[in-house]
Amino acid sequence: MQDSTSDHNTSDELTAIRQHMVDGDFTAAAASLGAVLAESPEATEALYMLAVCQRYLDQHDAALQSLTQLKRLAPEHSRAYQEEGHLNRARGRHEAALEAYRRACTLNPALEASYRGQIAILEELGRRAAAERVHAQLGWLLALPKPLVAVTDLIAQNKLAKAEALCRRFMQKNPRNVEGMRLLAGIGLKLGVLEDAEFLLESAVAFAPDHLPARIEYVQALRKRQKFARALEESRTLLDKAPDNPQFRSLYAIESMQTGDYDTALAAFDEVLDQLPGDPATLTAKGHALKTCGRTDEAVSAYRGALVSHPRHGEAYYALANLKTYRFTDDEIARMHEQEHNPDLGHMERVYLNFALGKAYEDQEDYATSFGYYAEGNQLKRAQSRYDADRMAEEFEAQKVVCTRELFEHHAGSGDPAPDPIFIVGLPRAGSTLLEQILSSHSRVDGTLELPNILSLSQQLRRRPSGAASEGYPAILAELEAEELAAFGRTFIEDTRIHRQGAPMFIDKMPNNFRHIGLIHLILPNAKIIDARRHPMACCFSGFKQLFAEGQEFSYSLTDIGRYYRDYVALMDHFDRVLPGRVLRVMHEDVVDDLEGQVKRILDFCGLPFEDACLRYYETERNVRTPSSEQVRKPIFRESLEQWRRYEPFLEPLREALGDDVIARHS
Repeated sequence: MQDSTSDHNTSDELTAIRQHMVDGDFTAAAASLGAVLAESPEATEALYMLAVCQRYLDQHDAALQSLTQLKRLAPEHSRAYQEEGHLNRARGRHEAALEAYRRACTLNPALEASYRGQIAILEELGRRAAAERVHAQLGWLLALPKPLVAVTDLIAQNKLAKAEALCRRFMQKNPRNVEGMRLLAGIGLKLGVLEDAEFLLESAVAFAPDHLPARIEYVQALRKRQKFARALEESRTLLDKAPDNPQFRSLYAIESMQTGDYDTALAAFDEVLDQLPGDPATLTAKGHALKTCGRTDEAVSAYRGALVSHPRHGEAYYALANLKTYRFTDDEIARMHEQEHNPDLGHMERVYLNFALGKAYEDQEDYATSFGYYAEGNQLKRAQSRYDADRMAEEFEAQKVVCTRELFEHHAGSGDPAPDPIFIVGLPRAGSTLLEQILSSHSRVDGTLELPNILSLSQQLRRRPSGAASEGYPAILAELEAEELAAFGRTFIEDTRIHRQGAPMFIDKMPNNFRHIGLIHLILPNAKIIDARRHPMACCFSGFKQLFAEGQEFSYSLTDIGRYYRDYVALMDHFDRVLPGRVLRVMHEDVVDDLEGQVKRILDFCGLPFEDACLRYYETERNVRTPSSEQVRKPIFRESLEQWRRYEPFLEPLREALGDDVIARHS
């Protein structure tokens, strides 16, 4: 990693080199960029500039090589795709150029040259209708106020703090600008400030009821906040306005799924497929719905159908792998290898493909090849991530500093007294879905989802000014008054009521809530907290080979996931000391070895009478949306406990990050 002085020097060099490019001296610029890259091979801006120079010098193969390296280092570098479009256009590869320009505009809607490049090619090919559609997109960009164009570009570069500051300055002068509201809401969604994002989009829809992108984004924000009934209502409004619009019908299907109405969702997906036969995204979404309902064979057919119509649709390959029980045929593996060498394969398609091939070779017991694909998939995904293990460790330490025994004693009797919630926390792939299935089989417990409410509250507190030298969350926990703690607890109970079916208690299975146990105890002192834990090597490797939808960025590196587990154990030890007896630790291996004994222990902790249905949890009919959905529909099995040992020769970085003490403690 370069130090700040080195970064500053590189920036100065690039500024001087840009002047060479402006002057048209691409030979000199390329030579200087070569020197920069010799010292800093991962300097992405230098790679981008070199590719531009190489194109102008007609060094097309070299330019393509530079872009390939750049996209590997920065898969969301929108200008890399724009430059790829320019390069392919110069080489006469029209379709490849169009695809590159489209990807560039998807990643960064502020790239005027990518729209113009598409229009020129489409008009040359006589595709006037397609050209008009891109003209409309360009018209939107040209009509956007200049500050918002800059905000759009900054968001695409993941410079969210700068984007937010600039957008807020613009909104102070233009408080009813709908595009500004959309951009600010988008930043909020990326930062996890879901309540603010919802409010902004709700306001945008109120100011401009016919602004369809704002309405669609409002539905998506409501879904993120798990306000599923409201999201369904809004999607129905959109569909009523344009019943023949397949995008609106697909959105309505997705929102129907979220409310648990899978019959309506599946019917709506079929109607979309009547309009768009073989549409891979719709077939994949339909497969997800069927999987959640437990209709596995039909899900497989849907995923396979997506691959028939679109062979490089990597998500469908991964969806098959993620069933856990599916085994790829030799023909399917051969077709995946064909796509592996497809230069036009998108970044996420390649990620999906690697994880799917990892599962395929795991089933064939070729663990070296399997691990290679899992490692490659994780490396590609990590290139998109901003995860910082040191910063996460600092957050854990801050929790220990603030959440002291004295703080909890000071607030004894505060918060909302409701005993309803059962929080199951820990790391993903630690057996939490099994515990949820066991508990939700009890007549007095509702299973819900991984609810975002606690994480959203922590983000609100993080952004609120604090008297402790503006340290934000968690320092602000020491400043909250009893009335506010009680209000937060009441809000949690009310906002989560929509997910319940009337039982006295309910489960929130968001695993990352372990980072906020102090907050949970302060606002809901009578809530039950269960720490689902599994052998560290088994848990971490299972997480490493699982491609999570979002929120588990520590899982893309063996070292990062090992550190995260170690820091998690240390934080839970802290809460054991300052809140003795408030957290029940349940080891997955103990549940497998003694199901009845552990079930009685868990029910006793929750104040629930024993019910035999908890032992027959696999008979409980409910929709399960986590990667373990297929496993928890079967009786306890031991096969997965030692799976990590098959990969042990490749796991030294994980073992080193965990440390012998953590491994020995849980062995």
